Amino acid sequence: MKVICSTMTGTVLQVLVSEGDRVESGQDVVVLESMKMEVPVQAETAGTVSAVKAEVGGFVNEGDILFELNG
Repeated sequence: MKVICSTMTGTVLQVLVSEGDRVESGQDVVVLESMKMEVPVQAETAGTVSAVKAEVGGFVNEGDILFELNG
């Protein structure tokens, strides 16, 4: 199983993919806000989203798992 983790501490502004979606390496998957800056988080690897752990308005720490991927 592959995962996509938060690259920083912040609040989830947008979740751009859903369970079952195919993502490609480099694709934006979530937008975080920290210190009034919007920062997109990108997939480091391709795969199909098997679980979404991030939710809009939720707080995440650097390294938290946002998505789980298959294949």
